[in-house]
Amino acid sequence: MKLWAAVGIVVSAMALPIAPAWANGRSIDQTVQCEIMVVGGGTSGVAASYEALKAGRTVCMTEITDWVGGQVSAQGTSALDEKTTQRMKGIFSRGYGEFRQRILEQNAGRNPGSCWVSVVCFMPKEGHDILMAMLKEAERDGNGKLHFFPNTVAKSIAINNTKIQSLRAIQHRPAKSAPPLNTYPLSQTIGDSYSEQDSALFQKNIIQFVPPASGNWMVIEATETGEVVALTDVPYRLGVDARSYRNPSSSSETENPYCVQGLTYPFAMEATKEAQSPTKPEFYARYAQSYSMNSEYYANAPELVFSYRRIKSAPGEGFRSIAPGDISMQNWNWGNDYAPGTNVDNYILSRNQLRNSGQLESGGWLGGLRSTALQGGEEQAIGFFHWLQSGTSDAKKLPRKPIPNLRYLTGTDSPMGTQHGLSKYPYLRESRRIIGRPAYGYEDGFMMDEVTVSRRDFSAEYYQNLDPKTFRNLATSIAGLRTIDVITDRLAPKDVKTLGRSHFYPDSIGIGHYPLDFHPCMVESPPEKPGNQERPGERQGAYETFPFQIPLRSMIPQKIDNLLVTGKSLAMSHIVSSAYRVQAIEWSTGAAAGTASSFVLEKGLMPFQLIDNLPNQNVHLEQLQQRLNANNNPIAFPNTSILNTNWQQWK
Repeated sequence: MKLWAAVGIVVSAMALPIAPAWANGRSIDQTVQCEIMVVGGGTSGVAASYEALKAGRTVCMTEITDWVGGQVSAQGTSALDEKTTQRMKGIFSRGYGEFRQRILEQNAGRNPGSCWVSVVCFMPKEGHDILMAMLKEAERDGNGKLHFFPNTVAKSIAINNTKIQSLRAIQHRPAKSAPPLNTYPLSQTIGDSYSEQDSALFQKNIIQFVPPASGNWMVIEATETGEVVALTDVPYRLGVDARSYRNPSSSSETENPYCVQGLTYPFAMEATKEAQSPTKPEFYARYAQSYSMNSEYYANAPELVFSYRRIKSAPGEGFRSIAPGDISMQNWNWGNDYAPGTNVDNYILSRNQLRNSGQLESGGWLGGLRSTALQGGEEQAIGFFHWLQSGTSDAKKLPRKPIPNLRYLTGTDSPMGTQHGLSKYPYLRESRRIIGRPAYGYEDGFMMDEVTVSRRDFSAEYYQNLDPKTFRNLATSIAGLRTIDVITDRLAPKDVKTLGRSHFYPDSIGIGHYPLDFHPCMVESPPEKPGNQERPGERQGAYETFPFQIPLRSMIPQKIDNLLVTGKSLAMSHIVSSAYRVQAIEWSTGAAAGTASSFVLEKGLMPFQLIDNLPNQNVHLEQLQQRLNANNNPIAFPNTSILNTNWQQWK
């Protein structure tokens, strides 16, 4: 309880339960049938449900928290990350475009927070409320049916041959005499959430999700860490990929599953008229070397850190002003980013770690996260607020100007909706990523790689220092219409700079545009260790991208036929995932999965049947793409083609 005493939280004195390794002997309390099972109610899960409901389907959607929307609500990152060109042209999936428009409309057409990181910054609860309203409207308009299960986690999955047969889940609610949900942070409740036994905190409802009488359904993976991917144990990767001609900027010669992008616990703070009395957390010194204004520019203008992700402001406020009553959401790289990167502190457990801990045994699943790593992120975030309010030293030895007129906001009616003031769930930038099915040009399994999206000049000295074979293959892969010239030595590899566009996919079912953006893991354990540094070379891949596509192949796992993945679990490399992780792109993947699921059920097909003969023509794939376009879910950016390499206007 010392963590929460540091920010003035008072909760009843209660010994938190230690969950058993697993408990799977309880009988089923409820059985629910659905045509489309969406596991995870984050951004991509809502998008999938939205499109499936509009198509008239019966949809079951689970969500570990009680808010839908993920990044835009429960994870607290309620500032939309968008590329200027895509935003100015308004080229978004229809549901995402509707969502952002409603945010602006109910705030008199203005950016509610007057923030400078985005043109749409808002209260997280506002995101949840709008998305719930949109789901209800989609249900009505499409004559579909939504069964929504908040505070619910997947526990086990039954597979028959190549199909998911059923999914067992646990829904929790407060036990008698227990405090409300969202009193304790995730690190203290996650084990309990995945145990089927009732506890001092939670009463449990065991739910079995099954297909309708026809026996046909689709399951959509939309969790934040690829839980369905882990539970089904389909081939996947986690963390850094081995360096290759397809991912030449990789920071490792071999795979490293422990280094994933840092997690963040956002929190909200309010500007006050009077200076506040700080309470120093007992653990503050442990994390003090993690806090910095990042550059002298911000050190001399701390108000810009406040307005960076401000989510509430008065009309007309500028970036350099802070008025009493303004509220800022904090998601700052040198503040509440927490980035463990070793096998003793990684927060997403690897396949081997899951096996060794028994989580892949029947009934053994406990979420696949390391609770001590989550706690480290929670503590660092709390300490960051104290540093902003009263800290006098900077990790980078920059000038330090504390901002004493700040109040940390707590309570279930606060912006984050929690008694402790942190987001209900951390913002996780990376997940388990499937390896797609073997395909033409991808004998080991389909993946989207760095060279398919990056604008980087791959003829630079760094890449010429790769071994000759790798460098030659790199040049060949980006030569485009001059590939034969490289193969026949009419064009030297060092003279091939860039493809000039992103890769075109004949099975594209969505779009996105965002830079390759890294929050690297730390080298040593624990991440807050004094003198610790980011993993060398991780930022080599950070660069601008061309507007890109989302192929259906990236959503289809091996081994399981009636499963599609969305969000951060697509078949893509560690480097590529750094661009595909933001809100608009997650929505596009979900919209595609929801539409594709409804389509294959209608046609009596499995998703792999739409792509198993590529690059040959597939009439069903074309029909799906036509449906997506007709529903204003674009699958390509306008005025782009394989013959056009002048994409400089896409900034």
